Amino acid sequence: MELREFQEMIREIYFHKDSKRGVERTFLWFVEEVGELSEAIRKNDREAMEEEFADVLAWLASLANLLGVDLEEAAKKKYPGVCPYCGKKPCECEEKF
Repeated sequence: MELREFQEMIREIYFHKDSKRGVERTFLWFVEEVGELSEAIRKNDREAMEEEFADVLAWLASLANLLGVDLEEAAKKKYPGVCPYCGKKPCECEEKF
């Protein structure tokens, strides 16, 4: 599944609820899922990590849908196959991060 297809699937399933909830409350759910992912990583719980990565991606797609952002296009624009800062592949500006 392409990222755009995933985002559209999330739109079809959740947009009605997401639009009622609004951007601010949807963002809070996203942040909560990031916290749950952090806990799964800290515990080194592989199964929980996989579930939380999926949840984070779904809530990110929900936010993007509410704000009219195409995640796939945004990602391609920012990361065109090379480092967006040094323009190289592999990145040669690692020490900056």
